[in-house]
Amino acid sequence: MKYNQRIRHLREDHDLTQQKVADMLHVGQRTYADYESGKTRIPIDSILILAKFYDVSVDYITGASNVNSPYPTE
Repeated sequence: MKYNQRIRHLREDHDLTQQKVADMLHVGQRTYADYESGKTRIPIDSILILAKFYDVSVDYITGASNVNSPYPTE
């Protein structure tokens, strides 16, 4: 699964709107929508914020792993 699909699924699984996630990332809703559609690449700092927020590994968000392991605490 590609990262844009993964972040959409995570957002939907947490019953969040694009606007809520965009606010958390300090970007506009249109920018976040572009991340989810794959039109714009999501910056690594935003990936880190999402990984912490959803408590999943960066590997899971980026699609490098399909194992939904928690965000490392150390």
